[in-house]
Amino acid sequence: MEEREEPKNDRKCYSKARRFRGRTEPNQYQYQHHLLHHSYRNGFSYQNGYQAFPGLLPLPPPILLLPLPATPLPHQNENLRSKTHLQKISRKQNKFTRTTSSDTQVPVSTAAQAVPEGLVQIAEKLNNGDESGQMASKPQAIMAARRPDPGGVDGAVIPLLANHFLVQFDSSQRIFHYDVDISPHPSKEVARMIKKKLVQDYSAMLSDAHPAFDGRRNLYSPIEFQYDKLEFFIRLPIPTAKSLLPMGEINGTTTEKHEEPRLFRVNIKLVSKLDGQELSNYLSKEGEDWTPLPQDYLHALDIVLRESPTEKCIPVGRSLYSSTIGGDKDIGGGAVGLRGFFQSLRPTQQGLSLNVDFSVTAFHESIGIIPYLQKRLEFLRDLSYRKTRGLVGEERKEVEKALKNIRIFVCHRETNQRYRVFSLTEEATENLWFRNRDGKDLRLVDYFKDHYNHDIQFRNLPCLQISRSKPCYLPMELCVVCEGQKFLGKLSDDQTARILKMGCQRPRERKAIINGVMAGSFGPTSGDHESEFKLHVSREMTQLMGRVLQPPKLKLGDRGHLTNLIPSRHDRQWNLLESHVFEGTRIERWALISFGGTPEQRASIPRFINQLSQRCEQLGIFLNKNAIVKPQFESMQVFNSVSALESKLQKIQRASSNSLQLLICVMERKHKGYADLKRIAETGIGVVTQCCLYPNLGKLNSQFLANLALKINAKVGGCTVALYNSLPSQIPRLFGPDDPAIFMGADVTHPHPLDDFSPSIAAVVGSMNWPAANKYISRMRSQTHRQEIIQDLGEMVWELLEDFCKEVNKLPKRIIFFRDGVSETQFYRVLKEELQAIRAACSRFPGYKPAITFTVVQKRHHTRLFPKETDDSSSSAGANFINENIPPGTVVDSIITHPREFDFYLCSHWGMKGTSRPTHYHVLWDENRFSSDELQKLVHNLCYTFVRCTKPVSLVPPAYYAHLAAYRGRLYLERSDSTEFTRSSTAASLSRAAPPKITPLPRLNENVKKLMFYC
Repeated sequence: MEEREEPKNDRKCYSKARRFRGRTEPNQYQYQHHLLHHSYRNGFSYQNGYQAFPGLLPLPPPILLLPLPATPLPHQNENLRSKTHLQKISRKQNKFTRTTSSDTQVPVSTAAQAVPEGLVQIAEKLNNGDESGQMASKPQAIMAARRPDPGGVDGAVIPLLANHFLVQFDSSQRIFHYDVDISPHPSKEVARMIKKKLVQDYSAMLSDAHPAFDGRRNLYSPIEFQYDKLEFFIRLPIPTAKSLLPMGEINGTTTEKHEEPRLFRVNIKLVSKLDGQELSNYLSKEGEDWTPLPQDYLHALDIVLRESPTEKCIPVGRSLYSSTIGGDKDIGGGAVGLRGFFQSLRPTQQGLSLNVDFSVTAFHESIGIIPYLQKRLEFLRDLSYRKTRGLVGEERKEVEKALKNIRIFVCHRETNQRYRVFSLTEEATENLWFRNRDGKDLRLVDYFKDHYNHDIQFRNLPCLQISRSKPCYLPMELCVVCEGQKFLGKLSDDQTARILKMGCQRPRERKAIINGVMAGSFGPTSGDHESEFKLHVSREMTQLMGRVLQPPKLKLGDRGHLTNLIPSRHDRQWNLLESHVFEGTRIERWALISFGGTPEQRASIPRFINQLSQRCEQLGIFLNKNAIVKPQFESMQVFNSVSALESKLQKIQRASSNSLQLLICVMERKHKGYADLKRIAETGIGVVTQCCLYPNLGKLNSQFLANLALKINAKVGGCTVALYNSLPSQIPRLFGPDDPAIFMGADVTHPHPLDDFSPSIAAVVGSMNWPAANKYISRMRSQTHRQEIIQDLGEMVWELLEDFCKEVNKLPKRIIFFRDGVSETQFYRVLKEELQAIRAACSRFPGYKPAITFTVVQKRHHTRLFPKETDDSSSSAGANFINENIPPGTVVDSIITHPREFDFYLCSHWGMKGTSRPTHYHVLWDENRFSSDELQKLVHNLCYTFVRCTKPVSLVPPAYYAHLAAYRGRLYLERSDSTEFTRSSTAASLSRAAPPKITPLPRLNENVKKLMFYC
């Protein structure tokens, strides 16, 4: 009744030598499940932290490798003798295709497209441009913007520490890169076991080296092996349960445990000899300006420093997790939080730098499937008391969604096999039959009673289907979730809060954890590879000097007059107690609709309207105290029907003579129908909405009402604050009152990791006023699933430029473009394709060639800045300072930044919780020729103009607004009554010949198209 995760054609490797030399189908053999168990039992205590079931039987002691001949292999009962195939390759023939690992963060160069940091194409240098640096009309090579000066000088200097650790390497140390071909193809864990046995038993052939291995095909050695080509045959004992029945089931009441040795052929071939001198020249800036970063040598060092941690921790992307770092914590819903660390090798101005940071993520809890479902799904909490219940309608879809792709093992028999859940059976367990090899039909529940003396308890639940193509059933109650699996489902609000709390460490605590990793027995310096490859990794954080930029003077309203304010508090917040918003709006025609709520909560609506109207008046916003229609009270059930919800909203719009400015929606609780509400209002009816929850209305306070008022004001056309000194007066060299500039932001949001059907959503926003530049309108498009390049960027930019021209009466002279959500490996491609799209949009206006600055904005990085302890840190005030975050306005553009390119870190906000994360700004293209001080000051000042709050934000507003707009676009595709999951599951189970069809976004209503409805 079961099927192994690996295919069935697992014949003995040594039956015919010719077969072994032939082509092996990819992924024909998978042994990952045995290794997972073995690795957790040796040097890793993760499983014991919360394993609810008894552990599987331990693996027997490793057996010695039995030598094998190269000629036709003997029968399995004969003694085996070794024969290693050696071949010296002529240097003239040493032309190999370079293999790389997809695990690395560093992009890989090729001969045709060599690019430092994925950016610089060296086919030809820039030429034929005018003095402003504008691109010529013909296609040219693109090179990333270089740092325009030694760095900025504005601001008070502050001593800091960064979680970067200097890595010194011997440039004369050559690294020998070998390609490793293992047949049959193993999992990464088994491949590491093979490599370990290889080094132990054939050290002489490997010149007594201790190479580093990425678990795939790349092996790096500090010493050249004796021969350029090596071939080994290795037997590895991997215990399995002998299978006699179809689909892996055991025939009999007892399980006979077998140590079935698996034979692997290992071919090792020299690929290249890597020289460290090129990397040394690049870091010291001795090479040509366009010289690409030597990716191969950097990638090799990155693998070397990950070798030891990977053997002791669970690798997830660039991070590694272990229960030795604070243990694990139950976060509810069948998930546990596990602490770990991130590490990445980066080129910086000080040289090679190892970036190490504290990390937290969620894993599936290793418990039985039944208790797992009880924890994960609210409607199954009482499942253990209602064993006769089944699944109806949407319940089955939710269960299948929760279990899909989870790896499991069975507990009714002893086995090391692992299975992956593909789906649920259509029939309940009680109604399932199968046909054995003898052609006899057997009832599933009878089979388990006869063979295992087990009575199936949850007979009305479906079974787990563990095969994609044929029926292979496992009863839920006999299955256990495997340990060490990252939780890929969408975390609930409570789970997210618990995970964030686990990762919310004050600066002093976070710094101590990072230093503990560097000094610990599981960190990047814990093995012998550091000395083997002549590396020296500093155990001390990098010391550097930052600068604190002064806050800008702000412009506010004061009963029809203007007033100014400089945020002087330590957190740079300001209040509006004695002033108004810069531009308040008049809201004459508005309505309120309520969904759910108790009679007492509904009775509080008149008080809420009155207090909100008063708070708006205090802020310089006019909100009519009387709604255009009396408040409408509906039940939460309306959210379950899109047509009913649309009917209710249309009724209110008709009652207002189709002139509604604002619709306030009060909800009993959060509901997925929120997405329908936003879509219907903004694309159908044409009215902006402001939602709030009844629980918040029960504790009305001035701050809550002020936040609500600021959002309402922004959505209907007002703005909160403006810079007192306009941009032309701040940077007169670039900006003029009659030479407007437009600020644009762009972002792409992708569907959930388990969603392989929904399109990605791209959004672009642009400022529509000058010189204030604080009102932004948006354009959104759906595009190919998980496509990062914005496909319709040219069209969206053209539309924004056209709207800007209508508002300002001229096209902008400069375009300052901020691109969010781009990883370093995508820099070059994004720059090349999206810059061309922006240029194409501009060319649609005759003779229009604005100067463009293209900057990537990164929040998802792991650089952290800490205040440096000084001599007075031992005092009470000094200790307090060290435990605080860096002040708002802190900027760093040296030591830890790129050795050649134009980038900087700016922490514009105050970190109230945890450790502040500065935003990384990387300028890829700059025709405006900003100096470091000019661009840093511009970005910092813009962070004070965000419309939703009275404090500086962490992200430059154009990028922030683009993120909000992209999120709103995704809401438009979510329907509470849709069959999205069914379609997604069906699409996932089929072999696609073409990408899924892109669902277009509904068009915005003209009434809201030019408003900041998304904020």
